[in-house]
Amino acid sequence: MKVIILNSKLKEGLNVIERSIQESGNLPILKNVLIKVQNGKITLAGTNLEFASIVNIPGKINEAGVVTAPFQAINRIVSNSDSERITLELKDNNLNIETDNYHAKIQVANNEDFPIIPKIKQPTNVLKINNETFKNSLLKILPAAQVSEIRPEISGVLIDCQISLLKIAATDTFRLSEKTLNNNQFQITTDEGFKTTIPLKTIQEVVRIFNDSEEIQIQFDDNQVLFKNENIELISRLIDGEYPDYQAIIPKKIDTELRVNREQFINAIKLVSGFSGKVNDIKVSLHESGKTIEIHSANQNLGENRYLIPIKHTGNKFEEISFNWRYLLDGLRSNEGESVVFGVNGDSRPAVIKSPEDSSYFYILMPIKI
Repeated sequence: MKVIILNSKLKEGLNVIERSIQESGNLPILKNVLIKVQNGKITLAGTNLEFASIVNIPGKINEAGVVTAPFQAINRIVSNSDSERITLELKDNNLNIETDNYHAKIQVANNEDFPIIPKIKQPTNVLKINNETFKNSLLKILPAAQVSEIRPEISGVLIDCQISLLKIAATDTFRLSEKTLNNNQFQITTDEGFKTTIPLKTIQEVVRIFNDSEEIQIQFDDNQVLFKNENIELISRLIDGEYPDYQAIIPKKIDTELRVNREQFINAIKLVSGFSGKVNDIKVSLHESGKTIEIHSANQNLGENRYLIPIKHTGNKFEEISFNWRYLLDGLRSNEGESVVFGVNGDSRPAVIKSPEDSSYFYILMPIKI
């Protein structure tokens, strides 16, 4: 094997597979990158046994072949080299890395020890979507996602395809977010709807490595999901177990709706949160006039502070309700536009944050019982 690659392209390729490399003492081969040069392509691959990433990079091929070598050693060389071109050559059971003024010889491992990267041969469903649309949808719901050892079935993102609608949802049991896409925003090959849950780490990788401007194809079978575009593939297992039916959590009606300037609300929370307690609690209350809300927090070791925000109010009045300020802030940041609707339902039922201009997204959070 011998190839000559632009430093920038090799660096981009290594960055794609970086998080699929695992520092494993039990299985040292997982620390390696697999480099395949065959069929006129230069391919880098890595796996941590949960997901695998594969990327094709351009370069001049002098000789085909396959090699696996420690990722960190190669990445360190490429990251710190200022040469425009880098030559990789397998010679005498070593990977030689050369530039105009540098030479390194890295010991390689047995290619047969590298784990077999699974493939989806006959997908049950194929979804095609513009990646910018998909990524923006994921970024909206990701704040509500969290890995759970107690309830592994919610440790990811729900993909609920209903043919005419695509719902993407996440919950950590304290909050829930959902984004809905219409069928003019995606294509699906099946005539039947389906639901599946993709692990959170896999979704985070999709957001990180795929280019916004390209179409992404998502293939599903019973146990795996494959994300791919022209040069990158990411294959992952799916989460076993049925995602909870969260429709019952969504408030059917709102007791009190507050229309608030989003940036002003965000700034108020960031300012007042400095005095919050151990459970990150701040209190929201509606003034008698119905024209302002007060954001308040107190700490016995610091003191207390209050912030007033003008609002437009409809519905019932309410007294003090406590929220986790970090969760509240996540919901405000996930929305867009100048204002948000903050719907509250007392101190024991879910509150809702949504945009008055966009009905395709909502964020629900539970109050804190102090």
